[in-house]
Amino acid sequence: MARTFSLHQKSRRILALVLALVFVTAAGGAYYAQSRQTAEVLSKMGSRGEEVRQIQRKLTSLGYFSSAIDGIYGTRTQTAVRNFQRDRGLAVDGIAGPKTLSALGISSGSSGSGQYSSNDVYLLAKVVAAEARGESYTGQVAVGAVVLNRVSHASFPDSIPGVVYQSGAFTCVTDSNWGVEPTAEAKKAARDAINGWDPTGGAIYYYNPKKTSNAWMHSRPVIVTIGSHRFCK
Repeated sequence: MARTFSLHQKSRRILALVLALVFVTAAGGAYYAQSRQTAEVLSKMGSRGEEVRQIQRKLTSLGYFSSAIDGIYGTRTQTAVRNFQRDRGLAVDGIAGPKTLSALGISSGSSGSGQYSSNDVYLLAKVVAAEARGESYTGQVAVGAVVLNRVSHASFPDSIPGVVYQSGAFTCVTDSNWGVEPTAEAKKAARDAINGWDPTGGAIYYYNPKKTSNAWMHSRPVIVTIGSHRFCK
């Protein structure tokens, strides 16, 4: 009897261990799924914190948000996100998911000096590719430098997305070529600009005199001419 009872006890212990393992595995899977969902959903209605403040700041610089930056994802923030998504061709759900954050230039990944995210670098490369087609490499870096000079200038938004998407600033964002992948050379030019190369000497404007008839633009003091572009103060 003693032997039979011992085997029975061992069987019960093994069964208990198996059930415990199944429970832990299931709980871990549920936690992973929940964590993954949270990471993918990111900020939405009811969210609070620094990320919401970043979203509100970006939307403010782009002209979509005019309320207090309080870190609370309420109806006004949601409406601003929806309007931004609609204008950028994103899914209009009012949730600041990965694609919306990327379009806003909010990312944990960084590049260059650390001030700009990988999404910022990519967006800058798109501008370089679209605005400086056919220009020399120096001319491509120069276009990127103008964008960065505007980011640092008090008269312009304080982010690359804010500068690029500022109303009327760059016609390339509505151009048919905007969706084309930037070349490796354009990406390199963007990185060089971020790393401090400014062939323009601090310009915040540029134009092609053969394509621009705007009198105000022609009145700007020219710092340097590089290829087809005049770079101005």
